[in-house]
Amino acid sequence: MSRKIIVLNGSPRPKGNTAALIEAFTKGAEEAGHTVTAFFLDKMNIGGCKGCYGGGKDPESPCVQKDGMDTIYPVLREADIVVLASPLYYWTISGQLKTAIDRIFAVAESYPEYHIPAKDCVLLMAAESDEYEEALHYYRGLMKHLGWNSAGEVLAQGVVSVGDITGKPVLEDARKLGASIR
Repeated sequence: MSRKIIVLNGSPRPKGNTAALIEAFTKGAEEAGHTVTAFFLDKMNIGGCKGCYGGGKDPESPCVQKDGMDTIYPVLREADIVVLASPLYYWTISGQLKTAIDRIFAVAESYPEYHIPAKDCVLLMAAESDEYEEALHYYRGLMKHLGWNSAGEVLAQGVVSVGDITGKPVLEDARKLGASIR
């Protein structure tokens, strides 16, 4: 069964280590017959959540702010799987990714008791260190509170400069995760 996958790329580097993880994951997912749509958040105009509780009135464009999220919302609505991809910034996900996640609240406002339909989710991260505790705590807490299922995590360490990830086995891990999606 073909699945629809959305990738939210929270890295500011279009050809960085996070992008390489996404590319490997996408290759595996497409080989398995899935459709992948990726968004490079750093080049999109996405404002922070205003906390206005004014969203959810139009499922096609749930947020009162009209910006780059308007291209993400329809793909997110149709997606079976959400991939959160980010470098490790200050021991957690990047601001670009966190901003987009915060804006998903407008989607939640479309549903009774703010329950977004359950989705599977994947975490892809790249970092110099192996200190992922806070990022994993955030991700796993997000899955719990949204009622989503984690379909896997790929955490690359020892990668700082663009290209450091080249040839590392973690890329094959990302490809295999993409290919394993059912």
